[in-house]
Amino acid sequence: MSHLADEPVEDAPATRIPVATDRLVCSGVSVAFAGVRALDQVNFSVNRGEVVGLIGPNGAGKTTLLNVLTGFTGVVTGSVHLDGRDITRLAPHRRARLGLERTFQHGRLFSGLTVRENVELGAIAVRVSKRKARSTTARLLAALDLEKVADVPVAQLSHGDQQHVSVARAVAAAPRYLMFDEPAAGLPEGSLTQLGLVIEWAIKESGAGIVLIDHNVDFVLNLSDRVVVLDYGKVLAEGSSDEIRQNVNVVSAYLGEAGVENLAASQAP
Repeated sequence: MSHLADEPVEDAPATRIPVATDRLVCSGVSVAFAGVRALDQVNFSVNRGEVVGLIGPNGAGKTTLLNVLTGFTGVVTGSVHLDGRDITRLAPHRRARLGLERTFQHGRLFSGLTVRENVELGAIAVRVSKRKARSTTARLLAALDLEKVADVPVAQLSHGDQQHVSVARAVAAAPRYLMFDEPAAGLPEGSLTQLGLVIEWAIKESGAGIVLIDHNVDFVLNLSDRVVVLDYGKVLAEGSSDEIRQNVNVVSAYLGEAGVENLAASQAP
């Protein structure tokens, strides 16, 4: 799989080298639905070239935060900045033009189009040449083992294969920031290595900053440079994967007091 990152890219657009101000940031963000706060004064950031894992129990606010970053959910308080520019009020399509891409838990693919056509559209949407779109698509389909279904309408695919197509389409756009919402859902364990390599390829190809949400916590922790934990709409913890694994508050949020007791027992001399 590593051949992806090593092959020359034909007529690829020049990628600007990230600088210190290249960050996607939300500051003091609060979101409420029917009077209930889904996010409460959340501060969050991702740098270009960094993978930030976003984990937490069901209902913690992970997807809501992704929706805030990409413009699908408005804020009660707080702001969102992209590389120093305030984008808090920008619509999703305008944020996409600035280099924000994402996947969705349920794909949102063009069901009547083939796998190949869906992925090519991801590249064409950012105005690369058709030749480049075809080249990028071919490499992504090979990477995600989708060549055998390349000309099959996506509506006929399994949920797992549709998830792979969604990932390929997002990566094909060579975004500045790329957010994955449950990309491993429905995938067998054997597919996770492929998925991880494609995420790493997105970083090498376009210097993308990655935000990764998935219920497979080990998958997230193994890929992430930094991990942010949400619980009841608030940031519970932040740190390296090793720090998060050993954080008593995180274990308690996921597993309750029994989990804390097991962690303490495992650390006992």
